[in-house]
Amino acid sequence: MADAKDTAAPAPTNPPLQDELVVTEHRLTLGNRALDYSVTCGTLVLREDEHDADGQRSADKPRAALFFIAYTLKNPSDSPRPITFSFNGGPGSSSVWLHLGILGPQRVSTDDMGNVPPPPYALQDNEHTLLTDSDLVFIDPIGTGHSRMAEGEKVAEFHEYQRDLDSVGEFIRLYLTRFGRWESPKYLIGESYGTTRAAGLTHHLQDKHDVFLNGVMLVSLAIDLQTLEFDHGNELPFPLFLPTYAATAWYHKALAADLQALPLGEVIAQAEAFALGDYTVALMRGSRLDAATRQRIAEQVARWSGLSVEYVLRCDLRPTEFRYFKELLRHRGQTVGRLDSRFLGFDRDDAGEKPETDAAMANLIGAYAAGINRLLKTHYQFEKDAPYVVHAPLWQKWSWKDFANRYANVGASLRRAMHANPHMRVYVASGYYDLATPHAAGDYTLSHLGIRESLQGNIRVSYFEAGHMMYIHQPSLARMAQELREFVSVRSTA
Repeated sequence: MADAKDTAAPAPTNPPLQDELVVTEHRLTLGNRALDYSVTCGTLVLREDEHDADGQRSADKPRAALFFIAYTLKNPSDSPRPITFSFNGGPGSSSVWLHLGILGPQRVSTDDMGNVPPPPYALQDNEHTLLTDSDLVFIDPIGTGHSRMAEGEKVAEFHEYQRDLDSVGEFIRLYLTRFGRWESPKYLIGESYGTTRAAGLTHHLQDKHDVFLNGVMLVSLAIDLQTLEFDHGNELPFPLFLPTYAATAWYHKALAADLQALPLGEVIAQAEAFALGDYTVALMRGSRLDAATRQRIAEQVARWSGLSVEYVLRCDLRPTEFRYFKELLRHRGQTVGRLDSRFLGFDRDDAGEKPETDAAMANLIGAYAAGINRLLKTHYQFEKDAPYVVHAPLWQKWSWKDFANRYANVGASLRRAMHANPHMRVYVASGYYDLATPHAAGDYTLSHLGIRESLQGNIRVSYFEAGHMMYIHQPSLARMAQELREFVSVRSTA
């Protein structure tokens, strides 16, 4: 009788990586205009040179397969037609948010505020799609969507700032070559950590692949993480979050009556004046702050944040973001959202320092997951039993080797790219109710890039009365979409 080990089935292995592409044809009717377009959906294999013992190049070793969805307009009137590469953040998020929120031909249905309908949710034709003015390529970084590593590769190797740039940058180069798009005006758009990636790519593409961009669109800016991390000894986030605390409290009618009577813009302007003035000076003084000044500052922080003076004092004048989500409306039994503080949540009880979940994310993720899975199978005929990873917590183990023992700040990459390519323009979208990447933190970052005065006009910042995904708010969606169309339609005359 044969040994059991002789008859046991071999251990399963993943099939070798190969390009998997499906092309389908579609039409979108927008008023009197019909958009005929093709969708290329699938994976491109990223390869790396292998060398023999003598150091000679012997083969291209497959390392990973990146999943993407590309929309290409047929018979366009503009030639060469612009192309926009899009990705989201996390790190650990697929490209689904910008795809089904504002850019693609279909979007997730929401009401005017941004609430989704009950499950199974709905998709609708997107009259605001950027496809009217640019072809679109949505990229899912490794570990998201249907992107995966080759057999034997370590997943963690790709979950690092520079390796992420390497893989996404190589995909962009490969796509431009494979699909003959080198002559097209080229744009990037990223959201949240996607702005970190996009800022890094502006210089990486120049330096590594000789790709010079026409523009980059940064949605909910996060390129200097010192502005966002509430660490002991880092005073920067406290004044930069306060204007958004004020906007949030104003929205939920938690400010004093005289402030509630003001328009939102005036509330934010006054809160910023205090935050970047007396509040910042007080924080810098630390324990040297005298008791009378400490009390006065606490009263002002409470006035603009909607918190009580007693709570601000208990926080040593420094209410962090998760404490704020829980504390502001604790007396009402509600929490406020992180990605969009207009949204309200409920916990099991009203004790504790932070909410059980982000009410804004809970509102959206089911609808976006259903939407992308429906599109892939029903419309784009991409058959895959493996789950499409909408959002994974890759940020928990993300590596920052290039920024060891200091805060990650990729602003220098954007500055170097702009100085090397003065034709490149930058569009920034910020939400007044974004408590993940507040608008004041973005403004601080932009004002500290070190961009020469002659290029300051290349940067445009727009503010929206919405949150991190400002495009779920219908008035913000319409204005932002128009601004993006204008941005990719500009041609340099220099």
